[in-house]
Order: sequence, then structure tokens, then C-alpha cells
Amino acid sequence: MHLIAISLIVQIACAVHCVRNGRNGLWLLVILFLSIPGCIAYGLFEILPQYSGRREVRAVKAATVRRLDPERDIRIAREALDVADTAANRTLLAEALAASGEWAEALTHYRRALEMTPRGDRAAQLNLARAELESGNAAAARALLESLPASASPSENDRSSLLLARALEECGEAETALSLYADLGTRMAGGEALCRQAALLIGEERQAEAMPVLAEVEARVKRLDRFQRAGDAQMYDWAARTLAELRGD
Repeated sequence: MHLIAISLIVQIACAVHCVRNGRNGLWLLVILFLSIPGCIAYGLFEILPQYSGRREVRAVKAATVRRLDPERDIRIAREALDVADTAANRTLLAEALAASGEWAEALTHYRRALEMTPRGDRAAQLNLARAELESGNAAAARALLESLPASASPSENDRSSLLLARALEECGEAETALSLYADLGTRMAGGEALCRQAALLIGEERQAEAMPVLAEVEARVKRLDRFQRAGDAQMYDWAARTLAELRGD
């Protein structure tokens, strides 16, 4: 009985969707006479494509593909590079490697891509700087970032400044890094700059100063949708746990 009831509810929902959205009337026959198989077919061919362009759906699909075949992007990028050794293909392979955390090899390809780029493209330099930083070469990353020309995009400048703050922190210049994190935290969406500021303050035994920074992160997280939170879930979980510990909750 329960299965019959569920089947009827699904059929009614699909039929209503079909009528309200002006779909081909033949779908009504498929839904009514084929029951659940007909509803599945309707969902695949009429409902799913309607939402496939949304950012959230694209993100879920991409994550699913990565879980099923984590080497797919790297494999495709290697094949493209075998066909044509261009700066674009080098960069694609480096990005695929970076996404898998293989920063040492990514660094090699970012370097070669920059060498192949006329006049030292800013985006290529920024990619190389991040790879240097993630590979443990903070001094090299800092030198690159400090030599970067300003971008016409404020958000691009903020992203490069965040990398510079991380490089400064790794180079032992805590006060300069803290100042830069605090400035970026007033402009950048999300909470990465603030979380890094709080973590550095705690590392410097300045827990009292870290608490209001983490409280601001807590307030921002409440304004994010679940997909925005999911992208940095570990960072936000750390911020919540650390704030609770500092408060003595």
C-alpha cells in the first residue's frame, strides 16, 4: 500500500510539473501508463536539464565525477599536453595536479607555462606563486607576489594579497601578516582571511584578540548558504570549535 501511495504521489507531481511548464502532452501518457519508470524518464529528460546549469548542481556533478574517477582531469590534461605542448595545456595539467594536492609536479608545469607566456602574464605569475607557497617555498612566493603588477580587478588584488599574507606568515613576519589579514577580512567574502588571522593570533598566544575575529566568522557563516559553507566546511568547523573552546563552552 505504501509503495502504491508513493507511486501515485510521484506521478501526480510529475504530471503537475508537465502541465504547468507546458511540456509535450505525450509525457502525460508516459507518466500515467508507465508509472515510476515513466516518472524517472520524465525527470531525466525534462526536469534535470532544467537545473543542470545551476552552480550548485554543477558543483555536485563535478564532485561526483571526482569521487568516481579522481585521476580523470589529470589524465585528460596529460593527453592534451601530449598532443600539443602549449602554455594553456601546461596550465590545465598544473591546475588538475594542484586540485589533487600534487603541488610539486604542478609547480614544474606552472614554471614552464610562465616561460612560454609572452611578457609574463599576471595570472600565470599568480598561479606560480601559489604553487611555490603550497610547495613550501614561501620566500620564492613572496618575491613573486611583491613583484606582481596591480590588477584592474579588486577581487584579484585581494586574492593575491591573501597569498602574500600567507607567505609573510611563513617567512616569520607575523605582525605584517596579521595586519594584511585584518585588512582583507573587511573586504573579502567568506572567512578565510579572518580564520587565518585568528589562527596566527592563537599561535602568537593572543587568544583574547582571536575571539572577536572568530565571532565575526561565526556571524558570517550564518549568512552563507549550505553550498557556500560546504566548500570550506573544515575551516568553518575549526573556527566554531576553537571559538567554543576559547569561550569555555
